[in-house]
Amino acid sequence: MPAPFSIIIPTLNSEYELPETLTSLFEGIDKNLIRELIISDGGSLDKTKIIANEVGAVFLEGTRGRGMQIKRGIEKSCGDWILVLHADTSLFMGWSEKIFPKIDKKFAYYFKLKFKSKSFLSNILEIWVNLRSKVFDLPYGDQGLLIHRDLLTSIGGFPNLPIMEDVALAGKLKSKFKPLNIVAQTSAKKYHEKGWLRQSLINFSILIRFKLGQDADLLYKLYYKS
Repeated sequence: MPAPFSIIIPTLNSEYELPETLTSLFEGIDKNLIRELIISDGGSLDKTKIIANEVGAVFLEGTRGRGMQIKRGIEKSCGDWILVLHADTSLFMGWSEKIFPKIDKKFAYYFKLKFKSKSFLSNILEIWVNLRSKVFDLPYGDQGLLIHRDLLTSIGGFPNLPIMEDVALAGKLKSKFKPLNIVAQTSAKKYHEKGWLRQSLINFSILIRFKLGQDADLLYKLYYKS
């Protein structure tokens, strides 16, 4: 029987973060969980493509925008389950033994977020993120996403958006999201660069604007100029 998981990783100049993410997936190959690895790139100018080729990944190139990149990757995939990870998000050791007995194709899943940071502020934000995900059914993409192809098809596929694709997906799934007791550790680089409070306020502002109906292309430009 073919391995069940197609791994989709959107990338953009990810040479520094990607190796750790890929290393965390190796145990899934040993457990015959990973059918294919698809790296969907948005125009990297660094060594991202070289790294992808070194591990035997399918490398797709196309228009920049995380949701659009993920959608392209999903369209090229063939596994029953789709596991989406950001290039700077890695799974904690042992995930491959915990994941399969806990999943049901009627639901979508996300992981428990932890930042790659020693700041005490990261602990506060982790608590809020994991609470928000559970109470409001609103996990973000840096927590990872695991969804069965049939469920994704039933809600019209992955949102073709440059930003807020995770929020749009959560809106489609409504109460079908469930947490997995597996840690996904993600980069805190933007928080360290801009400050924990400022970056959190930027994120919240973009979320509210999106909920109020502002154009995702405009929000993408605003976010990456912030």
